Amino acid sequence: MKKLESFIGENIHLSIRRQSELLEVNRSNLYYNNAPETDENLTIMSLIDEHYLGHPTYGVLQMQDYLFALGFIVNHKRVRRLLRLMGIMAIFSKRNLSKLGKAK
Repeated sequence: MKKLESFIGENIHLSIRRQSELLEVNRSNLYYNNAPETDENLTIMSLIDEHYLGHPTYGVLQMQDYLFALGFIVNHKRVRRLLRLMGIMAIFSKRNLSKLGKAK
């Protein structure tokens, strides 16, 4: 979708409304700019990144406890969002779905 939005621009012959109609792109997508992360979030992300290298098994709640010990009062939803944004996932053993189900 972003590729189609790049074709829309100032044109003498077609208005932006008409260009967005032809390309079937919402005009609200053209004017919206994402807000950058706050300085506090960037600080929290750097702390999480440093701590994750030493403790890769820490999940959301353990990271929340770690940040609380450092003096940051953060919600578990915020920690989860930042971890997803950073692409960090706790290392833990997952279910082995390749084994056949055995009746007992």
